[in-house]
Amino acid sequence: MGTPKDYIEIMRPVNSVMLGVAIIIGAFITGGTQILGNRVSLVYAFLTGFTMSGAAMAINDYYDREIDAINEPHRAIPSGRISPRSAVVFTGFLSVIGLASSYMVSLEALLIAVFAWIVMMTYSMWGKKTGFLGNLMVSASVALPFMYGGVMTGSLAASLSFSGIAFLANTGREITKGIVDVDGDREAGVRTIAVTSGEKNAAIIASLFFLSAVLVSIYPIYSQLVSFWYIPFVAITDLGLIYSSYQVTSDPTRETSRQVKTRILYLMLVGLIGFAAGSLL
Repeated sequence: MGTPKDYIEIMRPVNSVMLGVAIIIGAFITGGTQILGNRVSLVYAFLTGFTMSGAAMAINDYYDREIDAINEPHRAIPSGRISPRSAVVFTGFLSVIGLASSYMVSLEALLIAVFAWIVMMTYSMWGKKTGFLGNLMVSASVALPFMYGGVMTGSLAASLSFSGIAFLANTGREITKGIVDVDGDREAGVRTIAVTSGEKNAAIIASLFFLSAVLVSIYPIYSQLVSFWYIPFVAITDLGLIYSSYQVTSDPTRETSRQVKTRILYLMLVGLIGFAAGSLL
């Protein structure tokens, strides 16, 4: 059956909180502090991101249970702490909460949430085995929260540059994860770049996405979409992305790639703080 701690673990709480916060930041970026006048919608928006991300993580672990038995045997399903059936039921529970929360925001928000849910399910059932296409599906899901926030304020176009940064950085992270999981993916027939082209080439391509995110991060400053306070936080993220690019291309091993993919998650969190600071201060 599993304990509450096990279900929280399978949701990847850090990832889920980040997606919820990303929606809020997307709203602040395009609507400023005026969005604080609609706190109820902000709560529903955060809940949408948090639960939809959790559902994506749970269903992904369900379909990855055989791969994880090789790559990550300590996880909740392969370790036997949560049954596969329970993971599916939990996914449905979180999905209902997420979609209902998005409906409470607006019809447009619901449409984005439904699209994200379809991408999420497609990736887990089929997309992951395609390798790079699956990486793009995951990154689209990471970028969509900023667009969701833009829809909340009626300023979708203004949120696109931030969506682009998130999309590029996360694609590099997904490719790097392919290096970490290369043995299990090869056995399961998952055609990641690391499997089809080798770890070195995967590391080079991942670094190109990281560096592209660095270049795109300059655009909000150039377009005066953010204040000065965006700069110090995003500078930390950019330096981390540049260093990660160097590290993974210099040593494209499983252990180094694991360090890089974990670091990128926290660098993206710092970038989120930078987006918020640049929008509110």
